[in-house]
Amino acid sequence: MKNRTMKTNTRNWTIAGLALALAAAAGGWWYAKAQAPHRHTLVQATDEQGKAYWTCPMHPQVRQQQPGNCPICGMKLVKREDPPADAGTGGDREVLYWYDPMKPDVHFDAPGKSPFMDMQLLPRYGSAAGAADGTIVQIDPRMAQNLGMRTAPIKTGTFWQRVDTVGAVGVDEHRIVAVEARAAGWVERLDVRAEGDPVEKGQRVAALYSPELYAAMQELNLARDSGDTVLIDAAEQRLRLLGGTPGSGTTTPVRAPLSGYVMSLAVREGAQVVPGTPLMKLADLSRVWVQVEVPEAQAAWVREGRSAQARFKSLPGQVFEGTVDYVYPLLDIVTRTVRLRLVFDNPDGLLKPGMYADVTVYGGARRDVLLAPTEAVIRTGTRNVVIVDEGEGRYRPVEVESGPERSGEIVILSGLDAGARVVVSGQFLIDSEASLLGAYRRMSAPDNGEGP
Repeated sequence: MKNRTMKTNTRNWTIAGLALALAAAAGGWWYAKAQAPHRHTLVQATDEQGKAYWTCPMHPQVRQQQPGNCPICGMKLVKREDPPADAGTGGDREVLYWYDPMKPDVHFDAPGKSPFMDMQLLPRYGSAAGAADGTIVQIDPRMAQNLGMRTAPIKTGTFWQRVDTVGAVGVDEHRIVAVEARAAGWVERLDVRAEGDPVEKGQRVAALYSPELYAAMQELNLARDSGDTVLIDAAEQRLRLLGGTPGSGTTTPVRAPLSGYVMSLAVREGAQVVPGTPLMKLADLSRVWVQVEVPEAQAAWVREGRSAQARFKSLPGQVFEGTVDYVYPLLDIVTRTVRLRLVFDNPDGLLKPGMYADVTVYGGARRDVLLAPTEAVIRTGTRNVVIVDEGEGRYRPVEVESGPERSGEIVILSGLDAGARVVVSGQFLIDSEASLLGAYRRMSAPDNGEGP
């Protein structure tokens, strides 16, 4: 009984194994049959007769004898010429090098099989008279629409140069005066008591008792009594040098030379002073400074006399008009900025030293310049490139020289003409395809068509 059971189990396992093998063979046959037409139609060997074929820029291994779309990415196939590898040239085009489409940055001097993939190397040709521009990338319009690609025209217009920056209100240093004692004595009276007190021009701010001033006053009285004009003039001159005035008595008033505010107060009543002792500093705030810094690249836009505007969070809705008063001659080597001094009238005293401001400095207008959307420019680090739409699904990368930019627009100095349409959305996809096709190599290659 035991032997019979073992034989039955062995037969069952054998039948199961045969069934699995048959199923695997049938699945493989079905898959090969389903895939065979695709491989036969789209992936062709190198055309030994040198005929044209169609291939995908993103997938060069895809080739077919008729135009159409790439079965991998859906991109429209482009026409290429692939002469025999042993011919060395294609018509009047020279083979620059051979490459593996999966590693296009590696170049080979002779044809053969790729060391990276199980496929033949492809030739890269130099430009020839009458040959199509190899930098052209062609995309099916339906695919471009699905990708959301947008274009915009290059237009001629006026570019307003302006610098947006921040600054702080400060005292106009041209309107600061120091009040000092000219003779030895004591502060007998002080009419201002604290920093920030307002003063008017000609107002008495202090009174000094000075024996030296009193002696000079007595000398003037004696000179007048003598009637000698020379002595009178000398006595009056000495009194003025000491800061006194005729008829002031034993005390001499100290008056404010301008209207403004007390910035600092250095003495108190009863304090002893000597010639040169600072009593206080006064500042006229009817005009103030705003110090700002602008980037080095934009410093050339601004000059003395240019207009400026300032806005303050504490004064919403108000815009203050000013001018560039001075451009400092030194560049900050750390921040790479240039400092500007702006002046603003402040008759109502709304602008107080220390307030922060959002400042716009206008550098004038550049008229009749080419303007492109800023987002259309691809910055590679060594050059600036835009993708030009040539119509019918054809796109071409063009190197441009760009200028200043602001508010979503950038000045194009060279490389484009007015009216050209550039891609502003989806251009990085075309840029990557153009890189695969060697577009950037041809843009930087010498005119003799030699490869890198």
